[in-house]
Amino acid sequence: MLKRLEVRTTGKSQFVDITSNIRTVLKSEHVSSGLVLAYVPHTTCGITINENADPAVKEDILATLEGLVPRQGGYRHLEGNADAHIKASLMGFDVMLIVEGGALVLGTWQGVFLVEFDGPRNRSVLLKIIPDTNS
Repeated sequence: MLKRLEVRTTGKSQFVDITSNIRTVLKSEHVSSGLVLAYVPHTTCGITINENADPAVKEDILATLEGLVPRQGGYRHLEGNADAHIKASLMGFDVMLIVEGGALVLGTWQGVFLVEFDGPRNRSVLLKIIPDTNS
């Protein structure tokens, strides 16, 4: 089954924790075991799994990406957001998540994040839920 999360970003670059949104969808669909592919159908934002306890980690990642790919870099892309395209490609556009016992299998400090590089915008996250046929 395919589900869609709608996310409104509020900054030019930011991490948005969507872990609880994914959990809500899994609960409403009564998924006890299986996989979830979370995919962002955009070219200027990405998705990742990373630490959700210390906000400094997200700030460090954004600052490092800005240092690697500055906004003004002499790019040829005419829309003025070439850096966002590059950062999103580095971040990636999908993550695969394990579901067991009705819960996401994540490490103690992990969360799932949509990562905006060209906001603020309305974004979608597509969730392809693949239930375990043995449960």
